[in-house]
Amino acid sequence: MGQRRRAAVNASSSQRVSAAPVEVARVPHKKHKICMVSDFFYPNMGGVESHIYQLSQCLIEKGHKVVVVTHAYGRRKGIRYLTNGLKVYYLPLQVMYNQSTSTTVFHSLPLLRCVFVREGITVVHAHSSFSAMGHDALFHAKTMGLNTVFTDHSLFGFADVSSVLTNKLLTVTLCDTNHTVCVSYTSKENTVLRAALDPEIVSVIPNAVDPTDFTPDPSQRRDDTITIVVISRLVYRKGIDLLGGIIPELCLRHPDLHFLIGGEGPKRIVLEEVREKYQLHDRVRLLGALEHKDVRGVLVQGHIFLNTSLTEAFCMAIVEGASCGLQVVSTRVGGIPEVLPDDLITLCEPTVRSLCAGLETIIARQRSGSVPSPASIHAGVRNLYTWRNVAERTEKVYDRVAGEEVLPLDRRLQRLRAHCGPVAGSIFAVIAIIDVLLLLLLQWLVPDHVMDVAVDATGPHRLWRQEKSGKDSAIN
Repeated sequence: MGQRRRAAVNASSSQRVSAAPVEVARVPHKKHKICMVSDFFYPNMGGVESHIYQLSQCLIEKGHKVVVVTHAYGRRKGIRYLTNGLKVYYLPLQVMYNQSTSTTVFHSLPLLRCVFVREGITVVHAHSSFSAMGHDALFHAKTMGLNTVFTDHSLFGFADVSSVLTNKLLTVTLCDTNHTVCVSYTSKENTVLRAALDPEIVSVIPNAVDPTDFTPDPSQRRDDTITIVVISRLVYRKGIDLLGGIIPELCLRHPDLHFLIGGEGPKRIVLEEVREKYQLHDRVRLLGALEHKDVRGVLVQGHIFLNTSLTEAFCMAIVEGASCGLQVVSTRVGGIPEVLPDDLITLCEPTVRSLCAGLETIIARQRSGSVPSPASIHAGVRNLYTWRNVAERTEKVYDRVAGEEVLPLDRRLQRLRAHCGPVAGSIFAVIAIIDVLLLLLLQWLVPDHVMDVAVDATGPHRLWRQEKSGKDSAIN
């Protein structure tokens, strides 16, 4: 009896010992097939474009399949391959305003369905509230039973007509989207209020900067001048009107002050008029649109980086400026106070007087030599935001939504009417029904099983790379 009891105890202890490694074993992440959708992608330049590209590269590095869908840019149409096999679909859709496509919801379904089916997409990830294509893609993806994620890169108000309309569209888009990502806590609060979302399904994942792409080089600066660098889209919400008031006032006070301005947009005319009126052609240089590879070369020529945004969820430009060793002066709006530590940024109110006062303080410190060295500023920023960390956190969002249910049509219609109001909810419920009927028609005309399956350039089944490496080995 005692021997049986001891044997049972030994057996149970051995089971516990053998079971322990199973409990601590790391469960590998599931590999996803992700489609990034936005109107804003290269060759257009901006924070959203850089975010999509860098996040895609890190997800590819982690073994996921990633394709990007955007609209055609000039002669850039069809399919292009970027670094590490990142496939980009440039769809022939009409641009309406500021690089955003026009939409009737239904006209994009045949093209997007073709991409989703051919690539075997499991997660559709749309970016930017301004992107009509992103809203369309989420709507169609839910019709096709795919999991959806949305990243909001901007802040909106609640009073003006454009904000009211955009907020209602966002409410419709996100009411049955699996998960939403915001780039700052201010952005999360804004999005939750605008779209009436449950905060539990909204995550905060900031933008990032590759520190190896933005390193300081003080030898590129001119010692006999102080240069203020501005790199931004030249549009109203970036505060270009404020910049137009700052330039003549500071140039009058400081004869050795120069401005270096990179970017393009409808507000360029404001800066050209200021330069012409005050005869500042030799002190204010307008560089136009910059390619990403040229941004660092402009930044390292400056002493101060100026951001005049009127609204900003997360400003990547100020991180890039600080990473290049520049003193940063910025407006105190949106999520900007969350981005950099207080010792690396000077925050001002979004007025000409406040920004001039902040710049005067930094200029005085620059003249006295009391500012930190560019190398020390870079060291303070280098590990704050990394794309690999962003990709790891985004991967967890994909893992979460992959196990969630995509609402069937009847529950989706109920959600639209309950969440979006009796008028807008009913209108979009009808649109959802028409979308389903159109999808059924397309599936009857061209069934999924007869569509060509695309060769995977990325992901766990990289046939394109395997074939290429096989040919290379055969040649050798």
